[in-house]
Amino acid sequence: MKKLKVTKTANEVPNALDIEIAIATLLSSGDFVVLRKIDLARDHRFTRKSVPGARKGLCIDTETTGLDHAQEKIIELGIVAFEFDPESAAIIRISDRFSGFEDPGFPLPDEIKQITGITDEMVAGQTFDEGAVAALAKDASLVIAHNAAFDRKFVEARFPVFAELPWACTVSQINWQEERISSRTLEYLLYKCGGYCINAHRALDDTEGLLGLLLGSLPVSATPIFKALLEESARITSKICAVGAPFDKKDVLKLRGYRWNDGSRGGTKGWWVTVSREHEAEELAFLAKEIYPGGNTTAVEISRIDAYARFSVRET
Repeated sequence: MKKLKVTKTANEVPNALDIEIAIATLLSSGDFVVLRKIDLARDHRFTRKSVPGARKGLCIDTETTGLDHAQEKIIELGIVAFEFDPESAAIIRISDRFSGFEDPGFPLPDEIKQITGITDEMVAGQTFDEGAVAALAKDASLVIAHNAAFDRKFVEARFPVFAELPWACTVSQINWQEERISSRTLEYLLYKCGGYCINAHRALDDTEGLLGLLLGSLPVSATPIFKALLEESARITSKICAVGAPFDKKDVLKLRGYRWNDGSRGGTKGWWVTVSREHEAEELAFLAKEIYPGGNTTAVEISRIDAYARFSVRET
């Protein structure tokens, strides 16, 4: 039997089968890692099976003129809306997208131009379509950002409707350390949780990458990432502020994980930590024994935080 030899010209685009064979060959060698570019339009991980009671989630990302939400502006906004099953945490399909620029009213810092690739010409005269953004926010059950402590404050300031929605964060609400992952950048997480890549630091690319991450599973526990995030975001946590703690106890508090709030950006001045509600009594016992003379913890302030306030300016 003769073997048929297939040759291709240099300009011929390989078909899907050729690509998969090449990938399988590279992986089987053990010497290569193959990264696939996120392509949600053809992603097989969507269930696409509608269920009664399906809910809407939003993946959101911003590019801004700087880090201070009180002074800086959003220059690019990306949103991907998707449907999900709240019982199984299965992601059904993408239902809508938004991408837009807005002119901040002043020249972009050089550093921002270099990081994002966004220029003054790209944002000049642009403004966000507020109606389109409001339509996406309507009926949303959860807003998800990769570093919600940053994005939420900016988004709330520009679109107050987002202050009324629950938020979740893929940086801080997944135990990546337990999953033996050393970096929390979106690019690295996509690589470790499925071998995907994105064009980072552009808002819509990052939101699609974020949804791609939610479609994956954790590498050690094999828990679906979106399921783990839904469960964690629903928890009520306790923010404990050790008001008036003695100065000489600062190192003990630091070692325990407390952080200092000087009160300049809101909130009570003092050392604070966030714990789960079931560990609230344990934390008070620690403060009574190790921090406050005589065990008097009446000065301690406790705020209980849910997804509606978490990562917001209201949490400070």
